[in-house]
Amino acid sequence: MERNFQTTLFLLSFLVISVFSSFFSYGHGYQMLLRPSSATLNASNYLTTKELWFTQTLDHFSPYDHRQFKQRYYEYLDNFRIPDGPIFLRICGESSCNGMSNDYLSVLSKKFGAAVVTLEHRYYGKSSPFESLATENLRYLSSKQALFDLAVFRQYYQESLNQKLNRTNVENPWFVVGVSYSGALSAWFRLKFPHLTCGSLASSAVVLAVYNFTEFDKQIGVSAEPECKSALQEITQLVDQRLATQGKSVKALFGAAELEIDGDFLYFLADCAVTAFQYGNPDQLCSPLVQAKKNGEDLVDAYAKYVKQYYSSDVKIYDQEYLKNTTITEDTSARLWWFQVCTEVAYFQVAPKNDSIRSSKVDTKYHLDLCKNVFGEGVYPDVDATNIYYGGTNIRGTKIVFTNGSQDPWRHASKQTSSPDMPSYIITCHNCGHGTDLRGCPQSPLSPEGDAQKCSSPDAVHKVRQKIIENIDLWLSVPRE
Repeated sequence: MERNFQTTLFLLSFLVISVFSSFFSYGHGYQMLLRPSSATLNASNYLTTKELWFTQTLDHFSPYDHRQFKQRYYEYLDNFRIPDGPIFLRICGESSCNGMSNDYLSVLSKKFGAAVVTLEHRYYGKSSPFESLATENLRYLSSKQALFDLAVFRQYYQESLNQKLNRTNVENPWFVVGVSYSGALSAWFRLKFPHLTCGSLASSAVVLAVYNFTEFDKQIGVSAEPECKSALQEITQLVDQRLATQGKSVKALFGAAELEIDGDFLYFLADCAVTAFQYGNPDQLCSPLVQAKKNGEDLVDAYAKYVKQYYSSDVKIYDQEYLKNTTITEDTSARLWWFQVCTEVAYFQVAPKNDSIRSSKVDTKYHLDLCKNVFGEGVYPDVDATNIYYGGTNIRGTKIVFTNGSQDPWRHASKQTSSPDMPSYIITCHNCGHGTDLRGCPQSPLSPEGDAQKCSSPDAVHKVRQKIIENIDLWLSVPRE
């Protein structure tokens, strides 16, 4: 009788959450170099924004340090098949996690009767252990600590679920999901904690730490196709020339006068082009540039119009003086992500020696100087240690499905070749970019439930999604290893 009563209360809590979740608005924190435009998000992009809190250990690797901090998380239970449905652990990455995204994972949760829980990454958003982001306070910001956060949270949530259902020593099947850096965390979690999950979806997962990431720029050239690539290269050459004699005026033309360091400005210009291909909007960039070149118009002016229209609000996060700010605000994600870049993974997007699109001044020295200027002496990305620890693209986990978009420059840091128990699928289409399997196309604006109808080849997306379903179905049906 008591058990039935508690189960009824648990069911009522589901209903309360489902009522409230329909009234919350959508927002999205900045993701350094890995983000869709925040200006185009709307209310339908969140399943819930109801904040829940969990007490987390600060340093999982010290037997003497017992400090703790509050970590934010969300749960979505509308589709949960009580009591034995699976639990999808969606990993939040390098941004403020202001709610649970409404993308293709919500479709998967309906199909499998799954609860979905989302944990905010330590330091980001409201989950900061310290009141200041001074470099010495960032020592506990790492993927290794974040993975232990997920493991401890997973245990906590399972135990709390058992208490609500008045049962003991029962394990629901857990499946881990992530996109981009959180996609890497998803794969690494399965690698390091195989006993805590039956499988992982690693979407656009950047599992390979790369010191000089020249493949990134080369992919932009391939994705742009010849006419657009030629226009972008001409723009880079003209801007480099004008910077030498008209530095202030050319920066002002792009609404970026505050970027005093030329490298910051050139990185900003390169990133504005990258984002179009990364998030499935290539024609938004290329069509006006190719037309301007055919008409004999000033290509720099044409590109400046594009940049100011879509990215004027992003300028400050490329300013090294801004990145030095240690005060916690809504925009501190940029400093935090750069710290992870400068200590663990690098992903230095440097210009290749030949046939580059970005300026040759965006080189290794620029990145190393940024790390030193923003965080101080001795901060250096140990990519070899990261790849030895996780395996890079030679990762030896099991039951991990990797997915990538054919036009996404980040796919060259992901696992693109299938191996036993680690299938890899590339979604091939004109506007298939970062996280297309979960987010759809284009991603600016984002499509609720990851709608793929606007992808240039919806069938390509659907085929990979079917493969994802088949793998989840298989791995949920076998005993956890």
